Amino acid sequence: MTKYKFVSWNVNGIRAVDKKDALKWVDNANIDILGVQETKSTKEQIPDSIFEKNYETVFASQSAIKGRSGTAVFTDITPNFQSTCPSVDILDEGRINELHFALEDKEIAFFNVYFPNGQSKEERLVYKMEFYDRFLDYCENLKKEGKSIIVCGDVNTAHKEIDLARPKANEKTSGFLPMEREWISKFLSYGYIDTFRHINGDLKDNYSWWSYRANARANNVGWRIDYFYVSEDLKNNISNAYIMSEIMGSDHCPIALELEF
Repeated sequence: MTKYKFVSWNVNGIRAVDKKDALKWVDNANIDILGVQETKSTKEQIPDSIFEKNYETVFASQSAIKGRSGTAVFTDITPNFQSTCPSVDILDEGRINELHFALEDKEIAFFNVYFPNGQSKEERLVYKMEFYDRFLDYCENLKKEGKSIIVCGDVNTAHKEIDLARPKANEKTSGFLPMEREWISKFLSYGYIDTFRHINGDLKDNYSWWSYRANARANNVGWRIDYFYVSEDLKNNISNAYIMSEIMGSDHCPIALELEF
């Protein structure tokens, strides 16, 4: 069996994280694909100093508005296709890296996504829901072509009450609205697996994002809004999925997925 390790992290500014030396742990982590979100940079602005390791492929998507959003993938797996997925990210906000490659007998479509936040105003919530639906349609079309799907990133929604520390207080907050939660349920109903729950069941008090306010991280008042999803055909390949809450440097922490073939 061959094991592949994937890690996802919303870094909330890759240059800021670099200044904190908060990515040095990657050098010894044996990661096959690292997807980062909210880089707030162009590919050229990603510092050379973030790792000692030189990854073969660095694929970055940048926002049309400088200093916003941004995603990047670091990997030694050579893709046979890559895209910024403009039919989903229609406002060109640098929210998606799409890579296709083969893992053993599977043809993989891998997505690193920074899904929109709906808290700023009603229009952004509407856009977030439309983005969700466009993304699901896009993935479904790839499945029809025979692709296996891996999705990582900041989904900006906690699915169930177990996925945030204070569900009652946030029932009317974007990120835990019924329509947002229902979309995740809909996504899973199409044959996608929340890998953390698949491995860990109803494990409580495991979060991936904490507000910078009121010592939220120290008190573990958090939300699980970062996910690894895989299509149903990869279910038997999931060997581990976990949250790396010990890693500091952002208001999010990294999450990991391990697959065996």
